[in-house]
Amino acid sequence: MREVFFAGDVPPKVGGLLEEAMSAYSDTARAEALLQQARQEAPEALPVYFSLYKFYFYKGRLADAEEAARSALKTAARLGGFPESYASLTPETTDWTRHDSPQHFYLFSLKALAFIRLRQGDSRGCEEILGKLRELDSADTVGGSVIGAIAAGAAAA
Repeated sequence: MREVFFAGDVPPKVGGLLEEAMSAYSDTARAEALLQQARQEAPEALPVYFSLYKFYFYKGRLADAEEAARSALKTAARLGGFPESYASLTPETTDWTRHDSPQHFYLFSLKALAFIRLRQGDSRGCEEILGKLRELDSADTVGGSVIGAIAAGAAAA
């Protein structure tokens, strides 16, 4: 196993696929195929979901980025043993402060989903997600306040 990004370990083959996908970024079809292969090889590996939603976001494929972020939330919730629907979560649901956990990855992916919703023009959906993120991550360990500041700037413009 080897560590890729902050989200945990992946098997060496999957790490190689993720690295190859990053190297092939300018060849969108090839990079996407490599990322999807990594997802098939390791459907529980959180770094794969991180790579997918970042890839789609930077390619401007926001619907695909949202789907990948929602899959990330679902997988992290399953691995962390808590409900996947953020609306039902509370600070007491689980230990949100563990940085090396599916819970932390869930919070980070929730922030990503808020940003995706903002870029899709859904400021209300973005703010709803950010409100939940503030509740679950009151110490702002994943930087949800940054997205909040961007959203506030967009609303003021």
